[in-house]
Amino acid sequence: MGRLTKQKEAIRTVLNEENHPLLPDEIHSIALQTVPSLGIATVYRSLKNLKEEGYLCCVEIPGQPPRYERANKAHHHHFHCQECHSVYDLESCVDGIMKLAPIGFKVTHHEIILHGLCKSCA
Repeated sequence: MGRLTKQKEAIRTVLNEENHPLLPDEIHSIALQTVPSLGIATVYRSLKNLKEEGYLCCVEIPGQPPRYERANKAHHHHFHCQECHSVYDLESCVDGIMKLAPIGFKVTHHEIILHGLCKSCA
């Protein structure tokens, strides 16, 4: 594991306190409140290192830049607001989803992304 600097600690704190996937710019903006000298390049380097360490995972929404969240979260899916482009965690999974695969196929993992308008945009 890499050295824990005040910058990386601020980034970890943001990811621990925010309960949804974040863009690097969002992480940077929030972490600046703790470490005013934090540069965006440092955020990107720290995100890369935290991902390599297994602390973070990438949330990929088609047509959107990657977002990051803690890797130790329980299995969940995401909701993407098409108006404000925020991404929210969905805390449950669809029962029986694995049965949708054709007979003889083995599902190793799955992702579900709901698209629409969040409460604020609706």
